[in-house]
Amino acid sequence: MTTITHSLAELAERFGLPLHGDGARRIDGVGTLAGAGPSQLSFLANGKYAAQLAATRAGVVVVREENLADCPTAALVAADPYVMYARIAALFERLPATPAGIHPSAVVAAGARIGSGASIGPCCVIEHGAVIEDGAVLGPHCIVGTDCTVGAQSRLVARVTLVTRVTLGKRVLVHPGAVIGSDGFGLAFDRDAFDHGGWIKLPQLGGVCIGDDCEIGANTTIDRGALENTVLEQDVRLDNQIQIAHNVHVGAHTAMAGCAAVAGSARIGRYCMIGGNAGVLGHLELADRVTITAKSLVTHSIREPGEYSSGVPLQENRRWRRNAARFKHLDEYARRLSALEKDSNDE
Repeated sequence: MTTITHSLAELAERFGLPLHGDGARRIDGVGTLAGAGPSQLSFLANGKYAAQLAATRAGVVVVREENLADCPTAALVAADPYVMYARIAALFERLPATPAGIHPSAVVAAGARIGSGASIGPCCVIEHGAVIEDGAVLGPHCIVGTDCTVGAQSRLVARVTLVTRVTLGKRVLVHPGAVIGSDGFGLAFDRDAFDHGGWIKLPQLGGVCIGDDCEIGANTTIDRGALENTVLEQDVRLDNQIQIAHNVHVGAHTAMAGCAAVAGSARIGRYCMIGGNAGVLGHLELADRVTITAKSLVTHSIREPGEYSSGVPLQENRRWRRNAARFKHLDEYARRLSALEKDSNDE
């Protein structure tokens, strides 16, 4: 495999960064401050790793201006080293070749449309009415159902299922095992059914619309809408094992960490961040630029941007048990305190 190399002068010019050091030095990869070698690039974005900078063997480090004097090697100066590292590191990523065409084992319905330059991998199934646009890539064992569209330059890595009425925009990346467009959890309880009542399934007549440049993590599920569509606007980033219920609307540039769950018809604003294992109840609204910390449960709409948390922090077990026993008395304690304050004010 051919080694990818770039000189420091090339990197500085390409990304518009001031360079301190030998521009002719060539870099063939990236690494951590502690682990990078002389032909690799590293970065310092978090102050708690500043002590590692003095001892780094990296050939070049991306740093902020205030850390430049402490850098013992060549440096590229950036306002946000982490963002700049992400851009530079992409130059060294090696993706497997995906030749255009349809693998002999794939099954493509007569009514499907495959764009030029698209790559359909082994054992894929493309159903009637599906559209695979130019340059899209479907890895092995992907299923694209009826009336689904995979946008240009999008990539379904492997074993991705688009059930029905799903539209992916351009350059969408979907990781293995994701299921998009499955039935939403819509049920009505009929008290006259069976002996003591029973559930009636509501038809899920909507679809899923996912905007350009979104990323969907492994084994994440996005349900189609009951009437209108479930919507992810552009550049939404979902981690692994996330549940997005029917008719949810997620604003552009929002990111959610693993195992988060959003219940039906909730609306998440733009530039929001939802921590791991957090939950948002149905029919709530979150304003733009809201951050929900890990394991929090959102039980009411949030109208103002900011950072929000809920839940009880980890404690030593015996202390937690004592506090848990007191939780059920909190209302009583509050009433007693209010009465004491009232008596004190009356005096």
